[in-house]
Amino acid sequence: MDNYDVIQSGKGLIKAWTRGVPVEDAAWDQLGRIAQLPFVHKWVAAMPDVHLGRGATVGSVIPTTGAIVPAAVGVDIGCGMMAVRTSLSASELPDGLAEVRAAIEGAVPHGRTRNGGSGDRGAWGDLPEAYGHAWNKLLMDGWKTLCDKHPKLARGNTENHLGTLGTGNHFIEVCLDEVDRVWIMLHSGSRGVGNRIGQHFIRLAKGEMERWYVSLPDMDLAYLPEGTEHFDDYVEAVGWAQEFARLNRALMMQATVSAMQQVLGAFSADEMAVNCHHNYVTKEHHFGKNVWVTRKGAVRAGPGDLGIIPGSMGARSYIVRGKGSTASFHSCSHGAGRAMSRTAARRRFTVEDHVAATEGVECRKDEAVIDETPMAYKDIDAVMAAQADLVQIVHTLKQIVCVKG
Repeated sequence: MDNYDVIQSGKGLIKAWTRGVPVEDAAWDQLGRIAQLPFVHKWVAAMPDVHLGRGATVGSVIPTTGAIVPAAVGVDIGCGMMAVRTSLSASELPDGLAEVRAAIEGAVPHGRTRNGGSGDRGAWGDLPEAYGHAWNKLLMDGWKTLCDKHPKLARGNTENHLGTLGTGNHFIEVCLDEVDRVWIMLHSGSRGVGNRIGQHFIRLAKGEMERWYVSLPDMDLAYLPEGTEHFDDYVEAVGWAQEFARLNRALMMQATVSAMQQVLGAFSADEMAVNCHHNYVTKEHHFGKNVWVTRKGAVRAGPGDLGIIPGSMGARSYIVRGKGSTASFHSCSHGAGRAMSRTAARRRFTVEDHVAATEGVECRKDEAVIDETPMAYKDIDAVMAAQADLVQIVHTLKQIVCVKG
């Protein structure tokens, strides 16, 4: 039995895994505008964490032929998750975890950073041998080529953000699974460099629409046609940013493990590892065609693919294995999804509400993180139930430490 609803929007089609999960009207309207783009392949898939975004709806899967919408990929290119299972068990942890949290915060730059600031040290100076060649190739070849073609990319915070967490919903967590094994999980992307690339190509796409007199219901749906110079440059740039994001997560994970070892003593952290994007574009084969699949807040869930679906600061998270649903273009949700805007959350909830919601979690409990309080997100249990045909739960995680920027 299909666990999704089929929604016709003009000439477009949406398949939505949202049963039992609230979705605001504005998100449905946005999905409808995307689905009607003439180069969408078959339909747009809406995940249960779907909510209004810029250009494209967060929690959507957009397969296209012959074009890519840069704003659908967004500016946090390659944003995603990484998790590793350690050899530690809950019984080996101290009663208080404030020292563990402080060690992680001291080892991984987080929050808002600026050129030359203490948080902008980057990570290339002490790259481990395993990553040294990869980063050298990435920086010296790929980045130089991109900046030669598009000099504006080199302005502002760019590659100096490697090894930094950022702000918003980016986090580092220590978690316990269903048998009290300790996991480390983190969420971040390509940071300033991805933002720079995304903004640049969104502007170029809008310029092309004006040049070709293309009328769109939303200018953030401006696209780059395949075969044009800007399209090829974008594919190159977005691929570079996605690798930057993957390396960024790996380096932060290494720094986190090292910091925790200083507090807890020796342990291993390589028993099971997952590193996956949930904000990216890639070429895949679906329904007889090679298509560009944009996952805007969605994770690849092909047969056997391992993925990570985080909840919120006070809710469970999940390590999952994809079931290979063809209707969803081998995808699942990237998290619980926001139930309200950051502004609405700050107006509605108090520090006392947040303290109660994060009881038992060593984390920030101040006004600056109210917009990330668990109540600002959808019910992760409802989200998981709505996509039971997309993924199988492998591990259930509950955080005990959470670091936010």
